[in-house]
Amino acid sequence: MPIRRLFELVTEDDCPISPYAWRTRYALAYKELPYERIGTGFTEIESIGPGTFKSVPVLQDEDRWIGDSWTIAAYLDERYSDAPRIFSSSAEYSAVRFFEKWLLVEVVSRLFRICALDIYARLRPADRPYFRQTREARLRHSLEDAHQQRHDYTPRLREALQPMRLSLRERPFVGGETPNYADFIAIGAFIWAGSVASLPLLEQDDPLLSWVDRSLGLYGGIGTSLELPGLGRG
Repeated sequence: MPIRRLFELVTEDDCPISPYAWRTRYALAYKELPYERIGTGFTEIESIGPGTFKSVPVLQDEDRWIGDSWTIAAYLDERYSDAPRIFSSSAEYSAVRFFEKWLLVEVVSRLFRICALDIYARLRPADRPYFRQTREARLRHSLEDAHQQRHDYTPRLREALQPMRLSLRERPFVGGETPNYADFIAIGAFIWAGSVASLPLLEQDDPLLSWVDRSLGLYGGIGTSLELPGLGRG
């Protein structure tokens, strides 16, 4: 059996919280490629493989080491071309890249502000100083300040998601009748935030939750056993 391992970020209790690693999990499941998951902390990333990686996910495929979720997706399409392609065309690739930019600016940035202190509280003790230093520099204020303002961020998050709701009125997935890498990107973000958030991210009658459930149930129920308190799931 080939050696295939996915290195992903985990909390102190082994909860996988990298949205980028989650999209890679979905891509591997879509390709029907088995793998072993290896949990790692922020402070351990530089010790993975050849020691050149600064972030996860990292995929080891036999003697090859690949970092970055987009690079991994392209590698999987090239290396395993006999399996269904993640990107059917350059046009699809470009459209998904655009979707990711929108999601990062309008959704993920707000999710992070809501969940920053919740993430910190779940991390391995060795990772907490790094997370506080780097994320407070990104936020330009303390994790505690962001936590106090999260009730202000939540309505803005819900409003920002309206384009996804409108799209999903017409079809079951962001990718259309079947999911594509845009769905993998989006559900990765929802799993990441939903697994740590200590307040509801969405209203319980939000139609987006039906898409969440469909996405969690893909590929043999890849996410159905997850505890997602921020989404009222698990």
